[in-house]
Amino acid sequence: MNTQIVGTVEYIDIGTGTWAIATDTDEQYEIWQPAPEAILREGLKLSVTAKIRDDVMSIAAIGDVIEIEDFQIL
Repeated sequence: MNTQIVGTVEYIDIGTGTWAIATDTDEQYEIWQPAPEAILREGLKLSVTAKIRDDVMSIAAIGDVIEIEDFQIL
C-alpha cells in the first residue's frame, strides 16, 4: 500500500539506531534501509511517497516501516 507522508526526518537512538519520519500529527514511520542518502539528515523537512512494508519486522518498533519510492525536500 502506498501512502503520502509529510514530516521531519529524525534519528532514533534505539538499539543500533534507526531513521524515521515524524509527522505534524505525531505519527512516526521507520525508514527501511537502504534509504536515499540525500534524506538521512536530522531535521530535514520532506514529502515522501512510500510503501508500507507489512512484511518487514523492526527491533525499534516505533511505527510502520516504510520503503521510500519518491521524495521531495521542502
